[in-house]
Amino acid sequence: MTKNDVNRHSLLGKVRRVVVKVGSAVVTTGNGLNPAAIGRLAAQLSALSDNGMDVVLVTSGAVAAGRQRIAENPRNHGKDYKDMASRQAASAIGQGRLMHDYDEAFAVHGKVTAQMLLTRSGLKFRRRFLNARNTMERLLEWGVIPIINENDSVSTRELEFGDNDTLGAMCLGLIGADLFINLTSADGVFDKNPENNPDARPMKTIENICALDLESMCDGKTSVGTGGMYSKLRAARRAAQLGVPTFIVSGKGEFDIKEALESDNKGTLVLPREHSVSSKKFWLAYHDDPAGSILVDKGAANALLTKGKSLLPIGISDVEGCFERGALVFIKTLEGDELGVGQTNFSADELCRIKGKHTDELASILGPLAFVEAVHRDNMLLDAAI
Repeated sequence: MTKNDVNRHSLLGKVRRVVVKVGSAVVTTGNGLNPAAIGRLAAQLSALSDNGMDVVLVTSGAVAAGRQRIAENPRNHGKDYKDMASRQAASAIGQGRLMHDYDEAFAVHGKVTAQMLLTRSGLKFRRRFLNARNTMERLLEWGVIPIINENDSVSTRELEFGDNDTLGAMCLGLIGADLFINLTSADGVFDKNPENNPDARPMKTIENICALDLESMCDGKTSVGTGGMYSKLRAARRAAQLGVPTFIVSGKGEFDIKEALESDNKGTLVLPREHSVSSKKFWLAYHDDPAGSILVDKGAANALLTKGKSLLPIGISDVEGCFERGALVFIKTLEGDELGVGQTNFSADELCRIKGKHTDELASILGPLAFVEAVHRDNMLLDAAI
């Protein structure tokens, strides 16, 4: 048995807490929700729960469910509902229908569900993040299956998380999961887009996702959802940084999660990195979009990449964007290569004044300081999957 086979065959027995993300292409049809698919999914996740696993479901489908309900009114026939306000309104209508169908499907198996609607801004502040974690922990303690979706109806930007793949990855750190299952319409990951390349080959195991050029591999999106394979692999790369394996597999038809995990021929298993980052660093790197960039010289880049150092003002060559203290920023080389992201101790204006300066010069420029690092190494994640 190969190393990859051992990873697959031993994985399920080690799992105690799993996040399962299901895309719109799995739980909807062209006309709205697919009750049969929701029923199959509820049966599968209930079986995992019965085997002693804590299960969290991240689901799409609210907008599709809302559009279905809207279309039932003759006055709305032929209308296009692709603008932001219409999508949010459709989500507000569809959330109730989606949860109703899930609640009934899980009740058949004796399971209680709970709805949690999250926004990126709701997890941006550490206290709110921890409150969401405490709520989730209590639900899991009670044997409840939390069902999570982005709160589209109040999001201030279109798809704040970008897609529910990103939301699913964020939930890994939220609950301390040890497996991420991403159910999609595709039969796993291929080395290139199979829709445009007949010679595309399936990838049963991805040992080092950081070595892949995701953009060249994924040049298309599914017709119903907003993510596509690129967002699934980006989420898997984030999960790998957290030390969590990702299993990407088809959720269409008579799927069986346990059988797929134990099979050598179904889906794609993305292995975690050997050295994982902390939940706090993971949250810090992905809770918000970077507000600007700090450009560093070669000496600073080398110190960050090979010596695990903090970023000092003397190594900063330039600053891009307008941001305040505490903002998340890119850390880049002068050539534009992204080294990672970090939480800055200084505003963009302050960094412009102290860039290239020695530590003992800072107080004379900005006054007394409690810190001298532009970005402390504890508040930095290199090779971030942004």
